[in-house]
Amino acid sequence: MDIYNRFANIYDELMMDFNYEDWFNYIEQIFKKYNKEPKQILEMACGTGNLSYYLAKQGYRLTCFDLSSDMLSKAYEKLRKFKNVKLINQNMINFNLKESFDSIISICDSINYITEKEDLFKTFKNVWNHLEDDGIFIFDINSHYKLKHIIGNNTFIEDKEEVFYSWQNYYDDNEDICEFYLTFFYSEDGENFERFDEEHREKAYEEDEIRELLKEAGFRIIDSFEAFGFEKTKDETERINFVAIK
Repeated sequence: MDIYNRFANIYDELMMDFNYEDWFNYIEQIFKKYNKEPKQILEMACGTGNLSYYLAKQGYRLTCFDLSSDMLSKAYEKLRKFKNVKLINQNMINFNLKESFDSIISICDSINYITEKEDLFKTFKNVWNHLEDDGIFIFDINSHYKLKHIIGNNTFIEDKEEVFYSWQNYYDDNEDICEFYLTFFYSEDGENFERFDEEHREKAYEEDEIRELLKEAGFRIIDSFEAFGFEKTKDETERINFVAIK
């Protein structure tokens, strides 16, 4: 079942607070810091193509995939004018593209959606297999601290121009899983509202768990920072960015 089926239609409005151009600039800073000049990039879980747009505009040869065909449809609307972009419907855990890349990128805590440690290892190993030697893997996670203590068992209400939603969260201490139950009321005309519900699950991984799995997958350099800079993480860091070199 595509958990982003109807969600895709309002995703961009919900993510308006995210500055994807700043995120793109951060990735460019990472390339510079590690002396990388990638020509061919793979973006995993590209969603509606918000980061993809800036990567494509910069001229990278870009392959993007997502599990959601609805998300990819939205991405296609933004990216179809670019000749250097290819969109594919694939899964992070078992994707097989029969080609390799200078860089592989995944943003916006997509990795947290892989809730089984065994599957996360498969993902990292798959990334390693699709990277050129000395290739760079960049991704971020919602930290264990954020999922347990900030999102945790809390409820949030958001009232935007065309969307009203409630976001109820439940944290399972035994499984380190945070379950999100979202109820949306969406209007295209400002008067008539349609309700739909979404359920999402994110795994709260410890930073050392991620490092160990990356090491096991074969990466020779593994660094982590407090996003969106290069400072060391703290106990209360909410988003952690990882850089791994094959």
